[in-house]
Amino acid sequence: MVEAALVVAAMVRRTPAALGVAVAALLAVACGRGNQYAPPPPPEVTVGHPVEQDVTIHGEFTGHTVAIATLDIRARVQGYLESVNFEPGARVKQGDLLFVIEPELYQAQVDQAKALLAAKEAAYRAAQEQLEITQTIFQKSAGSRTDLVAKTQARDLAKAELENARASLAAAELNLSYTHIYAPFDGVIDRNLVDVGNLVGSGSATLLATIVRYDPIFAYFQMSESELLQYRDGRGNGAGDDEAQLGLATDTDFPYTGRVDYIGNRVDPDTGTIELRAIFANPDRAILPGLFARVRVPMSHRRAILVPDAAIQSDQGGQYVLVVDEKNLAQYRRVQVGPTVEGGLRVVDAGVGPADMIVVNGLQRARPGVEVKPTQAQASQS
Repeated sequence: MVEAALVVAAMVRRTPAALGVAVAALLAVACGRGNQYAPPPPPEVTVGHPVEQDVTIHGEFTGHTVAIATLDIRARVQGYLESVNFEPGARVKQGDLLFVIEPELYQAQVDQAKALLAAKEAAYRAAQEQLEITQTIFQKSAGSRTDLVAKTQARDLAKAELENARASLAAAELNLSYTHIYAPFDGVIDRNLVDVGNLVGSGSATLLATIVRYDPIFAYFQMSESELLQYRDGRGNGAGDDEAQLGLATDTDFPYTGRVDYIGNRVDPDTGTIELRAIFANPDRAILPGLFARVRVPMSHRRAILVPDAAIQSDQGGQYVLVVDEKNLAQYRRVQVGPTVEGGLRVVDAGVGPADMIVVNGLQRARPGVEVKPTQAQASQS
């Protein structure tokens, strides 16, 4: 470049007309050196072979949770509510006293029934003894048959009245037992719906509270006809028998494991679905009745090709992956995908095989037909 400048200076001293030629020569030299273009290196991508292995295909369904037992506690006798013996929302044990309804009146009825029973027992004994005396006299031909029949009738009447008195006592004792209401099973009770001092059981069985048991807990969900047939076939082919998993609205996975314990006896012809139920242990009562639930059950077990779910892209034509050929060129490959499985892998039913090298990372840098610099990374299930 320095030599060219000296040449130009000499030409300028000789003649002004040579100035244009000199400038052109300088531009030619400068442009010639600036056109030396070096292409960028191929983009680096991570590639891996699809994994071929046995997988369990799951189906996911939506449903709701239901308590295994729910009981409305009602007043079965009339009276004033004397006490409420629990805290609203508390856990109760079977046999815990919950309510007391004015027992004095019903205790008096029991005492009265006991007294009547004692009187009827005495009357029956007397009638029996009189009948025995009459039978002895009649056997000696010293008494009339009419008197024997009357004494027998009196004894039978006394016996019937005795049985009636016993039934009255049982009814009075039963009513007395209704004045003390106990928890029928372990569960959680809601608030009391009637306060102390109010009259209950007048004209109808007053609702006092509700107790629920939700350990274990049910989850009900629906399957279509085709899903039911697939599920039934899968249960007989090692897909997991009755296993079921549950996730709530805020769960990203399925942290609760249980089993399917009920399948409806018919498909609803109007909706084409059938009801199923799964049962889950709930010792800490984290699952409340009435919650939205996602239930996952195994549908089939088979050999499948798996690729990382992140390697699958979508366009207007469907799903595709980028495959690197033997010349390190990225190639567009259309695929048919199935469900995802554990480990972030997705089933590919058609389009790639175990020998293909697919781009699993760096997709934003790779283009179909463009050379790439692949780095090997085995796609494996974690």
